[in-house]
Amino acid sequence: MTSPAPILSLAGVRKRFGDHTALSDIDLTVGSGEILGIIGRSGAGKSTLIRCINGLERPDAGTVAIEGREIQALGESALKPVRRRIGMVFQHFNLLANRTAAENIELPLIIAGMARGPRQARVRDLLQLVGLEGREDRYPAQLSGGQKQRVGIARALAPEPAMLLSDEATSALDPETTEQILALLADINRRLGLTILLITHEMDVVRRIAGRVVVLENGRIAEAGETWRVFADPQAAVTKSLLGHDAAALPPGLVLAPGGSGEALIRIDLGGPDAGAPLLSDLGARFGASARILSGGVEPVGGVPVGRLFVGVTPARPDDLEPILAHLASSTIRTELLGHVVRAD
Repeated sequence: MTSPAPILSLAGVRKRFGDHTALSDIDLTVGSGEILGIIGRSGAGKSTLIRCINGLERPDAGTVAIEGREIQALGESALKPVRRRIGMVFQHFNLLANRTAAENIELPLIIAGMARGPRQARVRDLLQLVGLEGREDRYPAQLSGGQKQRVGIARALAPEPAMLLSDEATSALDPETTEQILALLADINRRLGLTILLITHEMDVVRRIAGRVVVLENGRIAEAGETWRVFADPQAAVTKSLLGHDAAALPPGLVLAPGGSGEALIRIDLGGPDAGAPLLSDLGARFGASARILSGGVEPVGGVPVGRLFVGVTPARPDDLEPILAHLASSTIRTELLGHVVRAD
């Protein structure tokens, strides 16, 4: 049984503007129903990548395929039906001020030539989907930022696209509204099976709903993988920087000695199924050691627990420390002995 063709496939995509290389050797495949986060700092190549995906820019080399159809050489007339398969959600909403919420949502259906009856029924369904019943006759100036973005999402969904491109869609929103919009996108993904690309500079947006993440730097893919794995164990320097992964090296107020005995301070990075294991109680049962969490925590990333803990461990016997470290290393992403806690006399 053959696998279905991916919704989006890029192979060897390159794009230059004069002496500036915006994209270099981009290889990317996005499957049906996937939520993919594409993240990077300003100038990393995110905007150029979007424009190559929706056909607004043509790559200098490589291929861009939507639902198996290469688009980089298509003319404008041939691109139109392809673009209807891609819904766009923008940072600043891009709503028409002189049209109501319903009329903004209806516009792409009018352009597509849909008859009035089915068109209005589709608008009603979309208003309900995005939680805007009762606000269909309001103009953009009468809507909050979150409501405007809901209109933008409904408008993008109107032509029943195969893929939704969210271009910094939450950057102009406050944290509470951002949470609501991300929950809406996740719900749409579940209910419709819609493929979503989240283009953003905010790691927290990716952490909340993306199953996979691509990190761009200087037009190249610096790192890619399952979101929880990238967050738990980033490999590229840019990813570590975006995550602040090396911040807070030690819990505040502790004085450490590199050698010695007594309570050992151990840093543990964990993620995946093992993140929920009873590590500390297990140390007591296996080695008779006492253990306490001094700092850190665990939180969901793409629905998978990920975290960093600073743990104080006092072995029953000094010789038990090495076996304890080996045991922790076998069930965590990374275990590091930072030293021994110096206690005041």
